[in-house]
Amino acid sequence: MDSKARFFIARHGETVFNATGRLQGDQVHTPLTRAGFAQADEMGAGLKRWLDANPGDGSPLTLWASPYGRALQTLAVVAEHVGADWHEAITDPRLREIEVGTWSGRTYQDIIAESGPLIEPETGLFNRAAPGGEWYDAIAARLSSWLADTTDQAGDRLIIMHGMSARVLRGLMTGMAIDPAYGAGLAGNLPQGSMVMIQHGRETFVHRGGGQAPA
Repeated sequence: MDSKARFFIARHGETVFNATGRLQGDQVHTPLTRAGFAQADEMGAGLKRWLDANPGDGSPLTLWASPYGRALQTLAVVAEHVGADWHEAITDPRLREIEVGTWSGRTYQDIIAESGPLIEPETGLFNRAAPGGEWYDAIAARLSSWLADTTDQAGDRLIIMHGMSARVLRGLMTGMAIDPAYGAGLAGNLPQGSMVMIQHGRETFVHRGGGQAPA
């Protein structure tokens, strides 16, 4: 992997599911709310300011995204701020969110009433896998595969993805120790509408959003 490459990793903006407390997982089309578009706009402006101050070698950003609509909508807004062509974005299903199986589309409130708490308050992570869903070690495997397959790509990358999966990718790229409870190294929570930059295994905030949804 290009040691000079900078990875700009962002979590999409708030969606209609987030606003109503529903689990999204592999829900493909959960559009952004007005707050979500505002978060994307703020991220784009923040990235533009950051790049103006830290231009790098001048190479164009390569755009990557989860194939889900909420990531692609966010990318469209961010890309406009930095003059990148959304139509050149590369989507990869390995950048998708954690799969939540039979919980998909249901409210957190209903599932908690049925089977108890879902989120560890200290970490913001799920405390168990959903029936028919996946666990963090599976996310780490697919994201490790994506990193390995794209290792020869030179230049900076802008990657729009999701809350839980971004924590795994950031953990992989910053060398976080594997937590035996999760089977993966996990970076800290990234509020919705936030973007970080990772280079040489070190993470820097580009823009901190204010979203509260766990996933």
